[in-house]
Amino acid sequence: MTRLEWKIALRYLRSRRSSRLVSLITLIATAGVMVGVTALVVVMGVMDGLQAELREKILIASPHLRVLTYGDDLRIDDWRHALEVIESHPDVVAAQPFVITQGLVRAGSNYTEGVRVLGIVSDTGEAAVMPLPRYFVTGDLRFATTLPGIEGGVVLGRQVANRLQTFAGDSVTIISSAGSKFNAALGAFIPSYWSFEMTGVFETGMFEYDNSYIVLPLDVAQRFANLGDAVSGIDVRVKDPADAVRVGDELAFQLDYPYRSQSWQEQNAQLFSALKLEKLGMGLVLLLIVVVAAFNIVGTLTMVVTDKTREIGILRAMGFPAKSVRRTFMLQGAIVGLVGTVTGAVTGLIIAQLFDKGRLIQLDPSVYFIDHLPIRVQPMDFVVIVIASLVVATLATVYPARRAAELNPVEAIRHE
Repeated sequence: MTRLEWKIALRYLRSRRSSRLVSLITLIATAGVMVGVTALVVVMGVMDGLQAELREKILIASPHLRVLTYGDDLRIDDWRHALEVIESHPDVVAAQPFVITQGLVRAGSNYTEGVRVLGIVSDTGEAAVMPLPRYFVTGDLRFATTLPGIEGGVVLGRQVANRLQTFAGDSVTIISSAGSKFNAALGAFIPSYWSFEMTGVFETGMFEYDNSYIVLPLDVAQRFANLGDAVSGIDVRVKDPADAVRVGDELAFQLDYPYRSQSWQEQNAQLFSALKLEKLGMGLVLLLIVVVAAFNIVGTLTMVVTDKTREIGILRAMGFPAKSVRRTFMLQGAIVGLVGTVTGAVTGLIIAQLFDKGRLIQLDPSVYFIDHLPIRVQPMDFVVIVIASLVVATLATVYPARRAAELNPVEAIRHE
């Protein structure tokens, strides 16, 4: 690009009395690109934010990886040997046995509801597999009790505690079917009743956990689930959550049958697949806004060519090459695309920051799992949006620039 080409392109972009309509259409084309890029940045940020927020929420009460066994009973008897093998893996940061079962919880009234009972090691230090200890409203995972004649302490999700209207220090009854006994007189199995003291409440922000999970010490949960010395599986935390699938496959190979692994990605594969597909679909639809703006660029440059036909003819007659004419109009369209893209990208980032930091859009956690709409713009997505917008805007200049370069100088000078 020569200096003269830049001067002519910038001159054609400036508003003059004879070309006010062209300048207005140029502003509209620039605004169209800006709106399209802004929408793309914000919506892609929403989709990335949803994925990141859901991933963080899921990993609060779910480990990176779980080592389980095949079969319906979901139990590991020789779990200590398996734990040694797992902890020896170089990518494993921490590993702990766990128990998962179901029960019915009741607190001081006849109201009873089903819950998921999770038994974990009472560790809140660096060896903890899950970051659950950081999300306690009251109490902690020490399960320290003060009431006599109870089995131990229990920690409830915030929603469960609210519905039961129970507070720290209250007695909670959990009904288990695992240790039920057959009563010949009644001809039915009688479930076992366990009394616990509520020692804490956690709130993760993930409705599924806060609404249905209660946590017990591992040894108490083993008895509650009638597992004896066995456990349901082993929770594993790895250095990089993205490597959970690979580490799980390696551990399953080392432990051999009947052991198997289940990563957090596999547990939530359908959810994240749906989000990725939705992100792709929304991106393609919103890219059409930029394409429409590109048509405005085509129209703008076409009108400029028509408006400046005599000037183009004079330039050509003075020896201005056809390729320079073509580059001049391509440069003019590229400037429109660049200004619209940069303005839209900056505007999108500002909107994303305002909505994310201020939590301006609140969501129903019982429906969406999270309580607000998160917006996090990924650098790679941002770069792709900017490049795609610039490419579309540049391609839009090809036809009008070519038409301008093919004008006959003599006919162009005679143009009225």
